[in-house]
Amino acid sequence: MAVSLMQDPSGGSSLKVIEAVKEGWGAFARAPWVFIGFTLLAGVLSSVCSLIQGQVDPDEAAVITTVQAIRLVVGSILSVLVSLWSTTGLVRGAWSALSGGKPALGTFTRWDGQASWRLFRNGLALGILMIAILMVAALVGVAAAQLNQILAVLPFLAAFTVLIYLAVNQKFLAQIALLEGRGPIDSITRGRTLLDPQWGSVLLLALVEFAIVLVGLLACFVGLLVAVPVVLCTSTAAYRQVFGSEDLTGLLAEPMA
Repeated sequence: MAVSLMQDPSGGSSLKVIEAVKEGWGAFARAPWVFIGFTLLAGVLSSVCSLIQGQVDPDEAAVITTVQAIRLVVGSILSVLVSLWSTTGLVRGAWSALSGGKPALGTFTRWDGQASWRLFRNGLALGILMIAILMVAALVGVAAAQLNQILAVLPFLAAFTVLIYLAVNQKFLAQIALLEGRGPIDSITRGRTLLDPQWGSVLLLALVEFAIVLVGLLACFVGLLVAVPVVLCTSTAAYRQVFGSEDLTGLLAEPMA
C-alpha cells in the first residue's frame, strides 16, 4: 500500500560511498540472472527502436521522405518509452532487493504509467533547465565576444561548472520521482537541499559508478549487462542512505486485479 505523499522518508542522512557500493552489489547478487536478463531485454528493445528510427544521411537531411520522418518519430517515441520502462523496472528491482527481497522478472517488467510519467516529467524539466543555462551562456558569450574573443570563453566555463554542479546534486532525480512522487521543482529543490552539504561524496559516488561502467565496457560490452544493474543498485542504495527507505508512491505495490 502506498504511503501518503505528505510525509517525508524517514531515516537517511549522510552518504557512505563504500557502504553503498557493497549494498548495491549485495542487492544485485540476490537475483543476478534476473537483473542481467532484464538489462539484456532492455538493450535489445533499445536496439530495435534504433533500427526503426533508421539513419539519415546528413547530406540528405533536407530531403527526408515521409516514411523516414514517420520512422524517426515512431522510433524516438518508442525509445523514450523503453528508457522509462527499463529505468523504472531497474529501480523497482533494486529497491526490492535492497529491502531483502529476491525480485522476479515480473517485478522489473511491470509497466507503471504514473511512475513513467513522473520520471519523464522531472527529467524533461531538468533537461530544459540545462538547455536554458547553455542558451544564456551562448548569448552572453556572443555579447562578450564583441569586446574580446577571450571573454567569450568565460560564460561557457561558468555554464559548464553549473551543469556539473546540477548533474551531481540531481543524481537521484529518478529515485525521487519514482519513490517520492514530487513534482519537477520540488524534486530539484529536494536534491539540492540534501545533497549540497555532501556534494563531494556524491561526486565520488558518481566517479565510482563511472569506473564500474568503464570496466563493463572494457569487458567487450558484455560486462555492461552486469555493470548497469550494479550501478542502479548502488545508486538506489545511496538514495536510501540519504533520503530514507520508504516507498512513498507504492512503486513496489502489485496492481489491483
